[in-house]
Amino acid sequence: MSSEDPPHPKPRHWFPAKTYGWGWGLPSTWQAWVVLGGYVGLLIGPCVLVPADRHPNWFWAGFGTLIATFIVICWWKGEPPRWRWG
Repeated sequence: MSSEDPPHPKPRHWFPAKTYGWGWGLPSTWQAWVVLGGYVGLLIGPCVLVPADRHPNWFWAGFGTLIATFIVICWWKGEPPRWRWG
């Protein structure tokens, strides 16, 4: 690397780590807000399309899939999770 090369920018995480505890805080980029909005919007889907009283297995399978997908995206695009004391 020569002295003329610009420094590599620090990767920007979509989901910053929480100040206290384990996990991620509120989104820090517009892409993360889109993901969060889509996640919340899609959580409403199983409630409307697959009522829990008629098809409980499909209902919970839909919720579980959405939650797992959201966690994978947070893990992939967020800061590495670890316990933080502040």
